[in-house]
Amino acid sequence: MARSLVGFLVLLLFVSICEAGSLFQPISDSHRSAALELFTSDHGSFKSLEETYEALRTFQILGIEKKPDVTAAACRSISETIGLSSSTPKNLFYALKANSIAECKINEKASLGIITRLNAAINGASSLLDFYYSVGGLVLIKDQNSKADVHLADAEGVFRSVKAFSQSDGRWRFSSNNPESSAFAAGIALETLSGIVSLASSELDQSLISTLKNDISKLFDSIEKYDDGALYFDDKLVDGREHQGPLSTTSSVVRGLTAFAAVTAGSLNIPGDKILGLAKFFLGIGVPGDAKDFFNQIDSLACLESNRLSIPLILSLPSTVLSLTKKDSLQVRVNTVLGSNAPPLTVKLVGAFSSDSKDASLIESQELKFDAGTGIHILNSLPKSIDVGSYKFVFKIVFHDPEHKKVYVTGSQTEVPIFVTGLVKIENAEITVLDSDLGSIETQKKLDLAGQNAVSLSANHLQKLRLSFQFTSPHGHAFKPHQALLKLRHESNVEHIFVVGNSGKQYELVLNFLGLVEKFFYLSGRYDIELTVGDAVMENSLLRAIGYVELDLPEPPEKAPRPPPQPIDPYSRYGPKAEITHIFRAPEKRPPKELSLAFLGVTILPLLGFLIGLLRLGVNLKNFPTKALPATFAILFHVGIGAVLLLYVLFWLKLDLFQTLKLLGFLGVFLVFVGHRILSHLAATSAKLKST
Repeated sequence: MARSLVGFLVLLLFVSICEAGSLFQPISDSHRSAALELFTSDHGSFKSLEETYEALRTFQILGIEKKPDVTAAACRSISETIGLSSSTPKNLFYALKANSIAECKINEKASLGIITRLNAAINGASSLLDFYYSVGGLVLIKDQNSKADVHLADAEGVFRSVKAFSQSDGRWRFSSNNPESSAFAAGIALETLSGIVSLASSELDQSLISTLKNDISKLFDSIEKYDDGALYFDDKLVDGREHQGPLSTTSSVVRGLTAFAAVTAGSLNIPGDKILGLAKFFLGIGVPGDAKDFFNQIDSLACLESNRLSIPLILSLPSTVLSLTKKDSLQVRVNTVLGSNAPPLTVKLVGAFSSDSKDASLIESQELKFDAGTGIHILNSLPKSIDVGSYKFVFKIVFHDPEHKKVYVTGSQTEVPIFVTGLVKIENAEITVLDSDLGSIETQKKLDLAGQNAVSLSANHLQKLRLSFQFTSPHGHAFKPHQALLKLRHESNVEHIFVVGNSGKQYELVLNFLGLVEKFFYLSGRYDIELTVGDAVMENSLLRAIGYVELDLPEPPEKAPRPPPQPIDPYSRYGPKAEITHIFRAPEKRPPKELSLAFLGVTILPLLGFLIGLLRLGVNLKNFPTKALPATFAILFHVGIGAVLLLYVLFWLKLDLFQTLKLLGFLGVFLVFVGHRILSHLAATSAKLKST
């Protein structure tokens, strides 16, 4: 039970800190380590060019210099795909995507052939993905080969063909035969249309651009929001078809939005707070465990970092737990989503509020000092009004150059949960036995809850037990911990737990044993006393054994409740087992040794008689074969018989029945074989003699 209470205190601290609020952190080294684990090649190559591009793009964004050697294998695959006349627009698209990073040498004639094939694919396109891969391939060729003349003769017509898949709510369909629309398809459509704009040989009709901007605004009207301010897009599952999750859907929209913003002039009427909310969504995911999700996260953040609309800046803290005991300083970082340095700015702490109340701020606005060496904004000491507890600190970012407001977005203010910890004083602790009627003190003992205690008390059912103490914070204020529990454990392991109540600084618990005799199951005897005090911000939380009290309770009545059965420790099954005692049967009385030897001699007499008889009759070797092969079988046959006789001797002296039978089985097969051969020879010889 003590172990479980300590674990509960640790869990309470962790849950309290984690659930207080969300703090977003830019991309860090943990993402770089994860990238090397998720994108692993098989002898330098991936399963497809799509995976190859995603790996190379991720390494490029994260600045991983020691990336796996996939360039050579990628170039071979790219060259093969581009050289094949049967390559689909999708394969060509990802081959060119991968080549934009691998920078392989592509034959100019092959590039010209690709342009012709992709233009033909655009003319015959019937779905959004057909346009996406074909137009995207042409854009990539234009970017990689400055000599290539890549343009769309009827860009406006292609634009209108793609626009035909749009819906009134800003979502798009993948084809005219598919009635379902999605935000995922909208992102693909925006990326496709941005490619058409960049490939147009002349300026497009601005009414088309204006209509598309209006569609984007409608799409953002359907954006969804988490409580922490993160914004995302999600497509509902319709008719059980393939469903794209929030990460892939939001990533598609971000790629399409930033691509379209890069090729068009003017504003898209997307508030900067929504761009910041999208960045919070991707950062709030942490480190995805899937390679595709990881790529979507990193690629989307890279798009947001370099977009033309608003570049989000993220305020983060190396630690949200500050210790008054250690005199920790408040440290704040401001970076882009990928961790790059922010422009010159000032971070102000404009407010601090207790998590339990919404009263006025506990501090006045203060400006944090910037350390250019570390890139951290620092407040060296917390104000005196900040005591141990949980708070919400409110920060505001002020740019030194007002023009930066047009480029970057930080949000109006950033609210961050802060935990301030410290050592809480426990004073005036005492435990007392009182008379129930008069309330006079019979026994009173002081307690040192910071050290060891071993008090011994005695009481009966007509008396009371009182425990009292005070909590004082480091700044002298009353402190109320999350929990203060008193536990009494009987020598039979029956436990009773009571909550210690408070009034201001004073904590007190009075146990009237007369009203608790049924709860205590009328069990007299020794009760160990244990006090538990814990809080997330209390650095000296305790689980302390105080001592024991000897209780003299009345005899239980006939229908008194019985103590519940105690739970069995699940680890007891792995402990030492009970010793097994067994008395073997006494051995039976055996005959004298002389009688046993005499019986052995009697059993040997027939063998001796057999040997003497052979000597008296003489050995007849007239029929022994003279030829080499029959003679060999005859010798082996007699050796086998001798081995069987020797086996009988070993059986009596050493071997058990199973060993003897196993060996006898092998010898039996051997004797049958050689015996059959020699007897066949003797029978054949006898037949010849009779015929002559």
